[in-house]
Amino acid sequence: MLRPVLTLAAGLAASLAAAPAAHAVIQVDRGIAGARIGNTQAQVRAALGPPSRVARGTNEFGRFVVFRYEGAGIRVTFQGARRVTTVSTTGLGDRTPRGVGVGSPEGDADTKVSGVMCESIGGDRLCHTGDFSAGQRITVFIIRAGRVSRVDVGIVID
Repeated sequence: MLRPVLTLAAGLAASLAAAPAAHAVIQVDRGIAGARIGNTQAQVRAALGPPSRVARGTNEFGRFVVFRYEGAGIRVTFQGARRVTTVSTTGLGDRTPRGVGVGSPEGDADTKVSGVMCESIGGDRLCHTGDFSAGQRITVFIIRAGRVSRVDVGIVID
């Protein structure tokens, strides 16, 4: 009786050791960690769980809702209060498939993310996809002291 249990336990341990690690992924121009551009609030909650904080307000573009996931450094914005328009991360766990994320050197964002251009805009150093045209999906790697400090994936509103 003990031998089958030990065999099962050893097999389970081996399969867990062989399983790939689940990592949150930055999908360029699509989303971060399960929150995708265009998702509803219910879809984000299903993917990421209940937010640590929820903020509501209005700005020059209308109503908005922001979900904050403090432990992961993720912020999800619903401009118009219905669908995801921006997902941001300051967390170290989210990476592009080639390993670029918060803490990466600017050079990695420039060379390892397809279609990225790095430049200084308004006193900030940014590496980004797209050209900031209204309605376009973009990914922005915000650079501080030569390293990525935040990643935003969103739709340009204005």
